[in-house]
Amino acid sequence: MILSPVLALVLTLLGALSLPTPPTFTSVRAGWRPSDAVLLDRHGRTLHERRVDPAQRRLGWTPLGDVSPALVSAVVTSEDRRFREHGGVDARALAAVVVQRLRGGGPRGGSTVTMQLAGLLDPTLRRRREPRGLGAKWRQIRLARALESRWSKHEILEAYLNLVTFRGELVGVAAAADGLFGKTPDGLTGPESAVMTALLRGPGAGPDLVRRRSLALAGRAADAAEVSDVFERAFAALGARRGPRHAGAPHVAVRLLRAAGDPRVISTLDADVQRLAVESLRRHLLAVRGAHVADGAVLVVDNATGDVLAYVGSSGELSAAPLVDGVRARRQAGSALKPFLYGLALEERIVTPATLLDDAPLEIATAGGLYRPRNYDESFRGPVSARAALAASLNVPAVRVLGLVGAEAFVEQLRRLGFELEQVGDWYGPALALGSADVTLWEMVGAYRALASGGAWRPLRLTPEEPAGDTRRAMSADAAFVVGQILSDRESRSATFSLENVLATPFWTAVKTGTSKDMRDNWCIGFSRRFTVGVWVGNFSGEPMRGVSGVTGAAPVWVDVMTALHRSSPSAPPAPTGGVVAARVTFAGDVEPARREWFVRGTEPVAELGTVPAHHARIVAPVAGTIIAIDPEIPRARQRIAFEADGGEPGLRWVLNGEELAAAPGPLLWEPRPGRHTLALRDADARLRDSVTFEVRGRR
Repeated sequence: MILSPVLALVLTLLGALSLPTPPTFTSVRAGWRPSDAVLLDRHGRTLHERRVDPAQRRLGWTPLGDVSPALVSAVVTSEDRRFREHGGVDARALAAVVVQRLRGGGPRGGSTVTMQLAGLLDPTLRRRREPRGLGAKWRQIRLARALESRWSKHEILEAYLNLVTFRGELVGVAAAADGLFGKTPDGLTGPESAVMTALLRGPGAGPDLVRRRSLALAGRAADAAEVSDVFERAFAALGARRGPRHAGAPHVAVRLLRAAGDPRVISTLDADVQRLAVESLRRHLLAVRGAHVADGAVLVVDNATGDVLAYVGSSGELSAAPLVDGVRARRQAGSALKPFLYGLALEERIVTPATLLDDAPLEIATAGGLYRPRNYDESFRGPVSARAALAASLNVPAVRVLGLVGAEAFVEQLRRLGFELEQVGDWYGPALALGSADVTLWEMVGAYRALASGGAWRPLRLTPEEPAGDTRRAMSADAAFVVGQILSDRESRSATFSLENVLATPFWTAVKTGTSKDMRDNWCIGFSRRFTVGVWVGNFSGEPMRGVSGVTGAAPVWVDVMTALHRSSPSAPPAPTGGVVAARVTFAGDVEPARREWFVRGTEPVAELGTVPAHHARIVAPVAGTIIAIDPEIPRARQRIAFEADGGEPGLRWVLNGEELAAAPGPLLWEPRPGRHTLALRDADARLRDSVTFEVRGRR
């Protein structure tokens, strides 16, 4: 054949010409980006895969040594028999192509593996859809020769198998092996390798042609029935819709895998804890599905580090809106905010755990009318201790405590604990004591973790690279200890929940439930010495549940997760802080049994007294939220407003807008001044006993 020597001469001359500088093998491999970004747990285990390139599916770069020898052999046999002999261009194959064209035959491939790799690396060649002309073929040949001069055969074959499209969106040997057979490339059998290579030879070929090529490549020794079965499985997989192989943390994946810039992100999550939380939420939601409950969220945090160990944003297929992130969605907090209210009152020395609060009908005038708080069971218990009121989650006493500390002071406390509240205290009004503010599970767990950490708040984190964040003192360590001690008290909780309630754990935990208005949300958040766990249950649509409270909705999930976390590790009660003391107390009228109680040092009762007063100083008039209009026709001196207080504590003083006015509780007549005013009642030690906000309207 005359053409072969001619081509050989052409190729020899090519070798003498200057060749383009190809990219290095190292740079090509380093530039490879999978189409699926992978979220890893703290131990390097795959938690979630998220598609970031919808056009192609590419998995990680596969070294040639990790590819089945059967596939390597089939590819070389099919695509380039003399791959290990030529220098990038197969002269005999090109000659055969030319002869076929001269005889009027159809197109026939004469490209070597190296030439095909050149076409994959050169963007101008890769973008072409029409058959290549002589100019394009010439560039391809020159780049192939350049690759052979710089790369090893091993590197050329490895890059080719990773860059070539096998069928449709499947690019690279790893994506093809997984997409067609659910395998890694090293596990491919001979028949599977034959089918993959047949697809590679004709990415657009029809099924019959691919089947024939597969049988031919498999060789005589292969079982035709086995090859046909493999072929059928491969084509069925091509037609199937493929979801991610791992989908264990979709909401975290959305937050951390926003782009393919970093295809592998290590998170703080623990795959085992994540799986536990997902399964527990699903199981318990199915149990209450008949009560119109579809959604939920779980967050588990390591107290020492703030690392998030489990982040379950929804109930998945049980939800009508599985993409909504329930960990970050804002919902009404209900009674789950009460521990922070009582913590503030303890820190300010306004109440102690033994202070008796009046659980009786209450009416508070607000701009929208009279506010009448009610307890969950619609009953009233009369005088109750602050310990019992918090542990049993009584509403009326909590509203009275908010009146003592002030709504604005409580809002500031919540902000120190990480809650992003946009409104001022008066906007929320007395309902803030019962959790009228919209909060997230993320914020709630962060705040309870602060309780578990002695009142020190630090941000939570989802990746080890996130800084631990600055620590800020959100509550005194002494107040945090006392609140935690109350939340762990099963006996005090029994007034509402009974002794044998679902919240009781065989190891030390402190826990609080919460249910928002009309049973739209219920919460269960609590902590052990090591972990803080938060659960929200409800409906993303905002529709109310039917008869589901925090104890029946969220609490079973919380107990499930917390118990599993402590299956092999105990949780002992925390040691008392240096600023608390224990004292035995008895109550006037045997309101509650005598007991040993914890007090912030300096607030314990006098030993000889041994009893706790049944009443606390409070402002009777004006009522919080009162709006007073000045009549311009009447002298101001004759429109004075009476400040009245109830309570016999000695040394009480009136303080208006931060300025002391006079002694209390005797009535004080005050000449009105237009504006918004805060009236406070403070004791001899300047401790706040009660406060109200009111407004005077009229000309100055």
